Amino acid sequence: MTAKVSRLASGALDPRRNAFRSDLAAKALEGVVKADRYVAGEAAVVARSSVPLRKLPDPSYGFETEALFGEQVTIFNEAGGWAWIQLARDGYVGYVPSDALRRGLAWPTHRIHSLGTFVYGAPDIKSPPLLYLAMNALLTVSSGDERFLELEGGAYVYARHATFVDRHARDFVEIAERFIGTPYLWGGRTHIGLDCSGLVQTSLLAAGIVAPRDTDMQQAELGESVSIDDDLEGMTRGDLVFWKGHVGLMIDSVLMVHANAHHMQVALEPLHEAAQRIRKTSGEIVAVKRLGRLTAA
Repeated sequence: MTAKVSRLASGALDPRRNAFRSDLAAKALEGVVKADRYVAGEAAVVARSSVPLRKLPDPSYGFETEALFGEQVTIFNEAGGWAWIQLARDGYVGYVPSDALRRGLAWPTHRIHSLGTFVYGAPDIKSPPLLYLAMNALLTVSSGDERFLELEGGAYVYARHATFVDRHARDFVEIAERFIGTPYLWGGRTHIGLDCSGLVQTSLLAAGIVAPRDTDMQQAELGESVSIDDDLEGMTRGDLVFWKGHVGLMIDSVLMVHANAHHMQVALEPLHEAAQRIRKTSGEIVAVKRLGRLTAA
């Protein structure tokens, strides 16, 4: 994977999406940042159901995002059982346990399009599950039928829970609505738990729309700005509503779905009510962005 130079609004390199430390940096950043050495990195694939990606190689440290099964990463360094990596999907940089990765390139053919599913050791729903896979996990399928898909390595996934990687959901808002009731989890990207920007990124990705991970990135890079008045009229399905550090998705002109720490889950509520409550802690709405489409298909 070629590293992409991503910058903050200040013009400084964004450490979330650029692999650089004082002792080591991605080869693509040579001449951009100072480091003791530069490496091209080594390709690998996430081999666990999901794995937290942390700023520091310390399991007691909170995580920033999750890497899902089958995702391609670049390993820049390994030490003490930790790998310093960059995710191919959104460029996020951080540390994961080395044993969560399998070296080499992957050529995924399918992705999970249900909220979640299981990997079995045999094409039988009564067989013991080997892994739980979340929406947007990537699979390399070798064969299969209408009931089960056989993965490279011999495991099996229920066929109706997967689709070809180039087939996308028709409506990312409908995907977001499926997560209603999912617990809030800072850094989460699965039905087990996710945060506000994780909900947006996951829903858009299911519809084939690539989105960055964090709210500030999403506000800066997604859609076109929409002017709104004080009564919040004129919202349409799919509009993204941003506060400082928070984002929600409009399902129509009145209701918004968002993962939030007030309900501690993904909730559906009128925008006016949410705006009044959020104003007390995070201030006013700072932007509304309109993508103009609900799917990439």
